[in-house]
Amino acid sequence: MKKPQYSTYKSSSIEWMGKIPEHWDMVPLRGVLEERREYNTGPKTENILSVVKDVGVINYDDRKASGNKKSDNIEQYKIIHKGDIVLNRMNVIIGSVGIAKEFGAASIEYYVLYSKENSSYTQFYAQIFSSRAFQTNLGRLGSGILGHRLRIPFQVLKKERLPKPPIHEQYQISAFLDRETARIDTLIEKKQLQIELLQQKRDALVHEIIQDAGTRNLRLGTVTDQVFRPVDHGDEKTYVPIGLYNRGRGIFHKEPTLGAELGDSDFFWIKSDDLVLSGQFAWEGAVALAGEEDAGCVATHRYPVFRGKPNVLDTAYLWAFFTTTMGDFLLNEHSRGAAGRNRPLNAGTLLKEKIPVPPMDEQLRVSRHVYFERQFEKLVADSSKLLAEYRTALISAAVTGKIDVRQEVA
Repeated sequence: MKKPQYSTYKSSSIEWMGKIPEHWDMVPLRGVLEERREYNTGPKTENILSVVKDVGVINYDDRKASGNKKSDNIEQYKIIHKGDIVLNRMNVIIGSVGIAKEFGAASIEYYVLYSKENSSYTQFYAQIFSSRAFQTNLGRLGSGILGHRLRIPFQVLKKERLPKPPIHEQYQISAFLDRETARIDTLIEKKQLQIELLQQKRDALVHEIIQDAGTRNLRLGTVTDQVFRPVDHGDEKTYVPIGLYNRGRGIFHKEPTLGAELGDSDFFWIKSDDLVLSGQFAWEGAVALAGEEDAGCVATHRYPVFRGKPNVLDTAYLWAFFTTTMGDFLLNEHSRGAAGRNRPLNAGTLLKEKIPVPPMDEQLRVSRHVYFERQFEKLVADSSKLLAEYRTALISAAVTGKIDVRQEVA
């Protein structure tokens, strides 16, 4: 359904904002938000907060994404009050912003903003910071080497002009966006839950078939082939190296690289249905089954590659086995070392281990589930991306007055 628009608009003369409703004002950020410069001397609180991209402000100990390292001296941290806008001055252009739900303190790398007057509502302005259009606009203000980590001085940020609807409309827009984005987020979460249920079903299926009376325990080295497809790389040719996520989450592609810049490591071609293990992080579940999208990429010698022997061991079943508790145990047992997370995998000793090899028809049951799971994950990824894009567009449209949501929350 097409959203209603305001009856009259005026030019904002600001590119990211475009036209805004006639009765809205435009003000510099300093006209509606003040920077809080209160520090945690004493300290006043032990409750340390952090900002996570596209998530918001959470307790430091609960965060599940990267954040600034916790300082030993929290008295240097900035105080945050409930309702304050907290943003990472180096990552705000990619969505590292949120509203504090509790009193606490955070790294000096954050800006802490609060409402300057009763005619501004922090939730509305936090949603402006969450708008991709505004984030892109902020990109021109920062300085730094990495595009997503541009430090934006507050002296520059406070001059940026923002839309200022009447206070009652700020509340209405925020209420509308809270409701609609929550619906979108719930849909995305439900889709992710379906993926988790399929993963659980796969795990249960593997455990079921290894109980088959026809299952044999055979050495991994006798039922697989380690694959070597050397890359005789040309200096002027471009190659796409791969890496592996942990916990069986698959392969990622690194930046395309010229052969002259690949370094001295030996590289090998990857084909679809290869089983690829990380030589350093296999113990964390960094094991993947290559797909068609990975064919033609290259991996260094630090990524052992295996395939099941034809009519003996299905490679997709082998990958599924390594994602189970039993498979994870074997990868841990053959990854030794004391260099933090870098625990080299001893592929030679791993190949001497015996693994359960069910009858081929049972293995293929697992294989069919694996490929269905992959197709479903791609569908979920595509639909989740569309939902996320709609969420982004909705926020930008609402905070700039491109849609009139007043009747939506009346």
